[in-house]
Amino acid sequence: MSAHAAAPQPMTAHPSGPLRGSAEVPGDKSISHRALILGALSVGETRITGLLEGQDVLDTAKAMRAFGAEVTREGPGAWSVHGVGVGGFAEPSDVIDCGNSGTGVRLIMGAMATSPISATFTGDASLRRRPMGRVTGPLALFGARAHGRAGGRLPLTLVGAADPVPVRYALPVASAQVKSAVLLAGLNAPGETVVIEPEATRDHTERMLAGFGASLAFEETPEGRAIILTGRPELRPQPVAVPRDPSSAAFPVCAALIVPGSDILVPGVSRNPTRNGLILTLREMGADITFEAEREEGGEPVADLRVRFTGDLRAVETPPERAASMIDEFPILSVVAAFAEGRTVMHGVKELRVKESDRIDAMARGLRACGVRVEETEDTMTVHGMGAGGVPGGGTAATHLDHRIAMSFLVLGMAARAPVSVDDASPIATSFPAFEGLMRGLGARLGASGAP
Repeated sequence: MSAHAAAPQPMTAHPSGPLRGSAEVPGDKSISHRALILGALSVGETRITGLLEGQDVLDTAKAMRAFGAEVTREGPGAWSVHGVGVGGFAEPSDVIDCGNSGTGVRLIMGAMATSPISATFTGDASLRRRPMGRVTGPLALFGARAHGRAGGRLPLTLVGAADPVPVRYALPVASAQVKSAVLLAGLNAPGETVVIEPEATRDHTERMLAGFGASLAFEETPEGRAIILTGRPELRPQPVAVPRDPSSAAFPVCAALIVPGSDILVPGVSRNPTRNGLILTLREMGADITFEAEREEGGEPVADLRVRFTGDLRAVETPPERAASMIDEFPILSVVAAFAEGRTVMHGVKELRVKESDRIDAMARGLRACGVRVEETEDTMTVHGMGAGGVPGGGTAATHLDHRIAMSFLVLGMAARAPVSVDDASPIATSFPAFEGLMRGLGARLGASGAP
C-alpha cells in the first residue's frame, strides 16, 4: 500500500533535551522531480545520485515509466533514466496516480501537453482538492485540452496538442510549478515560448534545462523577468547530483533554534537564492545559523548549516515579496514565531491556502490548540510569540494529509511545556521518510501513539 493510502498514524512529540549531532536530510524534492522528468525527455541515459526516495518522487518515477522511459533504481538514492526524447512520450495505458504531489502532477502535465497523446491524472484526497486550472489554462494556449471535475480538479484527462504553438504567458501569481509546466510544454512547441514572472520563484527548472542543453535567454520587462525558451531542442543526458532539500532541512534547523541547549550540523543543504527566504528570516529573528564549506554541487550552491540555540529570538514581519522564496516554510516559521518575543506577521501567504491543505487555517487551529494566539486574513498570518519555553502545548493538531503540517507540530512538541500530538503522521513519508529516525537520533522524544 502506498504512503498516501496508508491508515492514519497518530504521533506525539514530548519536550526534549538538547538536540545534538548531524542531521542528514533527504535530497531536494523539487530537483528530484525535475531530474526524473528531464531525464525522461532526454535521449540516452541520465544518472541521478541523492534522489529523494519519498512517495511523491517515487510516484513521478512511476509516471515516467508509464510514458515510456526506462527508470531503474540502482541503489540508495542512485537512479538511472533512459529517456525517450522531447516529444517522445508514449500514451500511458492506465491512470497516472500522483499521490500527494502537486509539483509532480503539474510538471508532468506540462511535459506531456504538447505531444499528441492523452493521459488521465488522479491523486490522493488532498491532491484531488487542489486547483489544476492554473496549469491547464496556460497549457490550453499551446492547444492542449483538459477535461476534469468542477474547478479543474482531479481526476482530469489532458489531451495533448497535436500541432502545438509557442506561447507567451505572464504568470498571474508567482508560482514555480506553473512556470515550470509552461516551460516543459514549450520544449515540444516550435519557436520561442516566453514565460514572464512578476517576482522571482525557485529557478531549478531553468538551471536544469540549461544543464540538459536547452536554449534559454532572460530579459527584464515592465511585467517582470521574461524567460525565453527555444523549442524542439535535443536534450542531452547528464549526471545529476541532487543537493539536500532546504525545505526538509527547515525542520531540524527550527527544532534546534527552539529546544534549549541544541547545537546541530545540517550538511550539504541547497543554498539556492530562490529558496533562502526562511534562513534569511530566521537570521533576522536573531537565530545563530552559520554556513560552512560553501560549494557547488549539480549546478546548485550548497553549504553545511551550523545551528545553535540562543533563546532570544525576536518577532519580525516578512515582506510579501519574500513569500515565494519560502512558501513551503511558513508552517515551521509560525512554530518558531510562537517561541519568539513579540508579534510576527507573515505577509503574502495566500498561496498557502491552496497547498496540500489550507496551511494557514491548519496552522492557526493547531497553534491555538497549543495555547498560542494567532490571527489570520486571506493573505497574512500573525503569531503572538510567547518567548523561549513559553508555549503551553498539550494540543492535538489535524494534519489534513499535509506532511509539512505534521512535521511542524511535532517540532512544536519538542519545545513546548507539554506534549503535542498530530492525528496522522503518515503523510510525512511523501517528502521526508526518515524524519522520525533522524529527529530521534538528534535527541528528540517522539513516537507513534504517544510513545516517547
